[in-house]
Formats: sequence, structure tokens, C-alpha cells
Amino acid sequence: MTRTNEFNQPIGDALPADWRAPPKPPRVHLTGARVRVESLDPDRHALDLYEANRLDKSGEGWTYLNYGPFQDQTEYRSWLETACMGADPMFWAYIDIATDQAVGLGSYLRINPGDGVIEVGHLRFSPRLQRTALATEAMYLKMKNVFELGYRRYEWKCDALNAPSRKAAERFGFKFEGIFRQATLYRGRNRDTAWFSIIDTEWPAVRAAHESWLAPSNFNGDGEQIKPLSHFMPR
Repeated sequence: MTRTNEFNQPIGDALPADWRAPPKPPRVHLTGARVRVESLDPDRHALDLYEANRLDKSGEGWTYLNYGPFQDQTEYRSWLETACMGADPMFWAYIDIATDQAVGLGSYLRINPGDGVIEVGHLRFSPRLQRTALATEAMYLKMKNVFELGYRRYEWKCDALNAPSRKAAERFGFKFEGIFRQATLYRGRNRDTAWFSIIDTEWPAVRAAHESWLAPSNFNGDGEQIKPLSHFMPR
């Protein structure tokens, strides 16, 4: 039932009485069974990330980012040091626990504790991370972290033409909200931006779906999934 004020105008739901603005995410390690999410450290992560990204021989993984590909390790490390060490965006490396090597990169950004809103972005999954359980677990750990901190809304945005990113967002449990036309520009071209989100009331069901999918019982002896993540997602 829609709430109304003293003027009989519809107004939004009241916040819980105990709601407080969450803190900014602390730079702590988030550890799962397969992957560890670490605060980005060029000394530790730059070489691993550069070598993992070099496996993308065509460079197509950089198409929808406004940086890269990089000519050599020195250029890549310089970019990490100059563009990725601030508080917002707050960058993280994704570490394959089995090899102790960084295989992907991503960030929290547009961190807005006052409204309880935070975004995930700057995702660069190397070929060593793409389409693996590690990638899903990394996204789960970051979602779990923000909702446990008390955020109300977790956002995913991408170029509306980036079909793989849109498919990934929906697979991870984000809901499509629409397209902001001519929202920005990069690489000398227009970008219409597709918006997705998960909100706090949806999180318990999304969390249960991820945990069911990630459970060892959902993988066979070859490490292949038995049931897709979509099977566990709320309908």
C-alpha cells in the first residue's frame, strides 16, 4: 500500500528506524573457496595482471573500457599507479587461490554512503578468469561485502551495446532498469548506458542462489557445474 503524507500525496517507504549510513568499504581481503579479493597493489599484482591480460590476443576485452590495451608491462603498471590507487574508484585484484596469481581486476566506484549506494565497475576479467567459478565467486564476495556493510543498493552499469556485460549482470542477479541515452562518451564515440541493480530486500534470495551454485555439490569431478546459476535465482 502506497504511503501518503498530510497532503494526501504519495511518498516513499520509510527507512528502517535503525538505518545508518554505512562506512566506505575497508581495504580488507575477501576470501572464498576459489578466489581472494585483495586491495590492488601494483608491486604484488601488476605483473600477474599484465601477463593474464596478454592471453587476450585480439584485445577485444578492452573494447568497452576507456583504457587499454597496453603496449608493455611498464605502461600497464604506470596506469595502475596513476589511475587505480585512489579511494573512488577503489580497485581490487582477483586472486586465483590455487595459483596465488592475480587473474582479474575490478572496482567499487561512485561510493555514496549517505544514500547507501555503491557501484561495481572497471571489470577486466582476463581469459584466466572468464567463464569460471572464480569469477562468480569474486562477484559474490563483493556483493556480500557491500550488503553486510549496510548498503541499500548495488549498481552495475555498462555500454548498452556490451551484450556480454549485460548478460553477466543478469546472471549475477542484477535487474535491468533501463538505458540512459547519450550518457557519456569514450574512445571518440557515444555511449548509451544500461543500468542494473540489486537492492537490499533482494539480496537474501540472490545470496542464497550464489551460495547454492558455488557449493561443492553443484560441481562434478571435472569441476563443471551441474545446475546453472539461473536455476537457483528467484523467479
